[in-house]
Amino acid sequence: MFETIIGWIVLGVIVLILIGLMLWAVGIYNRFYTLKNSSEATLGQIRVAMKKRLDMIDQLLGAVKSYAKFEKETLERVTAMRAGVATASPGDLDKVEAESRSIFGRLLAVAENYPDLKTNTTVISLMDSVKSIEEEIARQRYTFNNISQEFNTMMDTIPSKFVGHFIGLAKLEYLQFEEAINTPPKIEF
Repeated sequence: MFETIIGWIVLGVIVLILIGLMLWAVGIYNRFYTLKNSSEATLGQIRVAMKKRLDMIDQLLGAVKSYAKFEKETLERVTAMRAGVATASPGDLDKVEAESRSIFGRLLAVAENYPDLKTNTTVISLMDSVKSIEEEIARQRYTFNNISQEFNTMMDTIPSKFVGHFIGLAKLEYLQFEEAINTPPKIEF
């Protein structure tokens, strides 16, 4: 009888340990997916902001066109980039970021050659809007990279590493925007 009680106690302890391990694994699983969903939501916000910026650049192209002949190719590239932002991966967003900054820089060069363009209220308003969007993109990129760092740290550290690999997760890609880091656009006259 005493042996039966000890057997039940041991069995109870084993069951409690197994339940504890399952709850621990579920907690890690939930944290992974919370971070993954947060990164996807933040990436969506970055896409929206980049599309807004491309829309502003398109509007600037319209304003600048009335003062100077601007390349038709540039307008087509902006339109193509705007269409592709919604489905772009983090790596593709890096490319769109670099190209849109390049186009914006050329727009500024055109504006520099036409002094009356610098005082046009539409152009000034659009430039301020682009500056605001640039700040929004920077904030969202910072948030995305922080989420990615936390997720990737969990993928690299024990014991969450085992859970992540068991459920087939891979590290998240960081948003680099190297050109943004090295040469931020000058958007003031």
